[in-house]
Amino acid sequence: MSDAVTKNPWSVLRKHTPARIGLGRSGISQPTSVQLEFQLAHAQARDAVHRPFDHDAVEVAVQALGLPTLQLHSAAADRPTYLKRPDLGRRLDEASRSRLEALEMEGRPDVAVVIADGLSALAVESHAAPFAALLRTALGAGWRWAPVAIVRQGRVAVGDPIGHALGARLVVVLIGERPGLSSPDSMGVYVTWAPRPGRVDAERNCISNVRPEGLALQAAADRLAWLLREARQRELTGVDLKDESVPALAPVNMADSFLLSGD
Repeated sequence: MSDAVTKNPWSVLRKHTPARIGLGRSGISQPTSVQLEFQLAHAQARDAVHRPFDHDAVEVAVQALGLPTLQLHSAAADRPTYLKRPDLGRRLDEASRSRLEALEMEGRPDVAVVIADGLSALAVESHAAPFAALLRTALGAGWRWAPVAIVRQGRVAVGDPIGHALGARLVVVLIGERPGLSSPDSMGVYVTWAPRPGRVDAERNCISNVRPEGLALQAAADRLAWLLREARQRELTGVDLKDESVPALAPVNMADSFLLSGD
């Protein structure tokens, strides 16, 4: 029965990437095994979006690092509302605003870390606490941390009112990214200087696809530490702050590309 499947000549590249390439065919259709793999990946992505956020487990993991925590909730009361009303996920509910107003801070924090479920609670449940531990080491001494805010039904911009209320110079939002068909546990990291309601995405820096199969947690923590140091020194983030934490790649000599070969 193996002769029924015509292999794709690019299938050798599949060992280098989880992307859906070189799938082959059976007649004019995809092979059954490939179709079943697609359906499984699609189900895993849907499950990640609808998965309830185990915020208590994340809080325990963060507290084990010696960091105080603060549980908050966006203005989106439940998951269906969150998915239909992105604007509510960017704001805090009344109880959370009151909790922040009643919080007494000793000194102005340099950084406020916000952990939000976003579109994949699985991502932050798996990676947020280990990432925070690596970030503390990468930053070293000389950084005052605000209590880590753990937000249910949160979007990226929910970090702005939190960072503003805490008086933080910088806010870092760790959030579950929209799942892909091979990445249901991808975490995004967003950093904003002088957070306040009304900040726009152009004023943020983003590190994406943070997970063991994507950008490794250590590499992402090192990159974020570089951005935080530069942001504090220059007092800015976003399009005005370019990530120069790693050397730029050398230009590619297109004359050597087999795609341009005359053979």
